Amino acid sequence: MEKPSIPKGTRDFGPATMGKRQFIFNTIRTVYQKYGFQPLETPSMENLSVLTGKYGDEGDQLLFKVLDSGDYFEKVKSNPFKQKQIQKYADQFVYAFNLSLVGVSVIESDYLRIERILEKYKTILENIVQSYDDENDQLIFKLIINEKSLDILHKLLFSKDFDISKPLSAINDTTSNGALVLKMLNEWFIHRTTSKQLTKDIAEKGLRYDLTVPFARYVVMNRHEIAFPFKRYQMQPVWRADRPQKGRYREFYQCDADVVGTTSLLCEAEIVMMIREVMQGLGIADFTIKINHRGVLKGIADSIKAEGKETALYVAIDKLDKIGQEGVSKELTEAGFTSDNIDLLFKLLSTSGSNEEKRLALAALFNSDSGQKGLNDLKEVFNLLEEADSNQNNLEFDIALARGLSYYTGCIFEVKINNVAIGSVSGGGRYDNLTQSFGDKENLSGVGISFGVDRIYDVMEELQLFPKETQRSSTVLICHFDKESMRYSLKLLTQLRAKGIAAELYPDEAKIKKQLDYANKKMIPYVMVIGEEERNSGLLAFKNMEAGTQEKLAIEQIIGLLSK
Repeated sequence: MEKPSIPKGTRDFGPATMGKRQFIFNTIRTVYQKYGFQPLETPSMENLSVLTGKYGDEGDQLLFKVLDSGDYFEKVKSNPFKQKQIQKYADQFVYAFNLSLVGVSVIESDYLRIERILEKYKTILENIVQSYDDENDQLIFKLIINEKSLDILHKLLFSKDFDISKPLSAINDTTSNGALVLKMLNEWFIHRTTSKQLTKDIAEKGLRYDLTVPFARYVVMNRHEIAFPFKRYQMQPVWRADRPQKGRYREFYQCDADVVGTTSLLCEAEIVMMIREVMQGLGIADFTIKINHRGVLKGIADSIKAEGKETALYVAIDKLDKIGQEGVSKELTEAGFTSDNIDLLFKLLSTSGSNEEKRLALAALFNSDSGQKGLNDLKEVFNLLEEADSNQNNLEFDIALARGLSYYTGCIFEVKINNVAIGSVSGGGRYDNLTQSFGDKENLSGVGISFGVDRIYDVMEELQLFPKETQRSSTVLICHFDKESMRYSLKLLTQLRAKGIAAELYPDEAKIKKQLDYANKKMIPYVMVIGEEERNSGLLAFKNMEAGTQEKLAIEQIIGLLSK
């Protein structure tokens, strides 16, 4: 019997881990709700028409498709267009095979004849590929040559039922040769050759790739019921068919908060305040909230005359922390930037001082409206934070911050934990095209933030920041010496739970040592031990497992202590 396993890129989370993860989720959720964000959940599956085309070609390749239920392939076989396409390639197979037989000596051994046939067959198929005008046809036929067609022919020629001296008249040939070919071609041409093309025929749904696109879909579908500005938070898993590796999973959680339907920069200021509260709630003291603006990046692009090459510039700047100045210079040189362009870029990026000093220095250098608007927006955010009496010690205007997601149009954010070798734990920004991809004429502006639970978990583990309480499932365990004591304890158990105290009663008749070991393993801090003496006196043995102390108390006294 095969040992049970889980799919690559997924994980089980045991009780100990879940206690810590729930601490993170609850901390983030509490802050989101404090700022007026409402919870939203969307289905794990979305229609592929909703998901595809929203993440670029690479993102589309990472979508998990869900096969239609029932005999999903029946639709493919009955699709006239697909059948016609398959028939075309099958006819070419027959044509190439018959040509391959021409001129091959019948005197040679079967083995030599097969080798010659295969050699000729490959050349003929390559010529057929070149004859196709349609690039898609060429691609599919190359698959036939390179991946499986020669294998099919190998099996065909070496089959004991195949007569090597007889050509094929057509794919529907009723001879034994024709039946063999038909069986092999059906096996592959239908099931394999055009698998990518057939996806839409066999899969109409996919697992969500992120929370933003489902959120946009929800807004478009429920526009008339939503009160704008709409503030929502969402904590759900997403799935990506990525190659699993350390720190990268196929299933992971996102914790998003977005407000849409407003362009007010108060939203950006509140995001900064939310980030700070989340970090403080988690016990993380040494962190930096980095902020920049797409307009500032556009101002830099205009200053170094990067017209038409903005994307290459932003992508290179975004890698500055990873590949350094030399690596960025190399990438920009390959993208066509001159040494003067690159020197000016690094001069702008190296602007130093306080947030306001950097802002003023760039304002004096920028000529473009985009650059000036970006700087003015940042000034307004800083002013709003100051008027809200919000501490800005952790806030850094990072001129080189260029988050990779191309849909950000205004302020952008990133959160780094200092002195820890882990990437950003949170990021987000302003976007003006949330619903555009769904044909929404009243395109909504919004701003959002997302926390990476897995990275936050790793940081807190490394810094040993998780409270002990995250490991505890119950506050008190009731142990007993015998069956009568267990039944007596039921009323005590009910009294404790009625006061909101998490309590357990050990279910089996076992030695007290075994029951205490259970409490230690579950990190239950208090234990009540009930025997005949406790039943008669009403004074219960109450043990503090951490301090190792024990005293006799009435149930009311115990409830008073545990309720503090």
